Amino acid sequence: MVRFEYEITTHPAEEFSKLIYFCSDQGECALNDLPPNQMKGLVKLLNQRGDEGWELIEIFFGKDGIVAFWKREV
Repeated sequence: MVRFEYEITTHPAEEFSKLIYFCSDQGECALNDLPPNQMKGLVKLLNQRGDEGWELIEIFFGKDGIVAFWKREV
């Protein structure tokens, strides 16, 4: 039987100085038509965690930053 461990990480908006996302008045946030060079901070995070064996399950963008849900096999 395959087993997994899970981790939730938070990343303040300041960590992504070149990542731009927009939040509506209702609190819904999304990336909008970003040039590839502005995605480098997020790509770096994903690759670092992937190198450690973590798989991204879900990511949420909010006005204060990002919350990411990860899993990896144990």
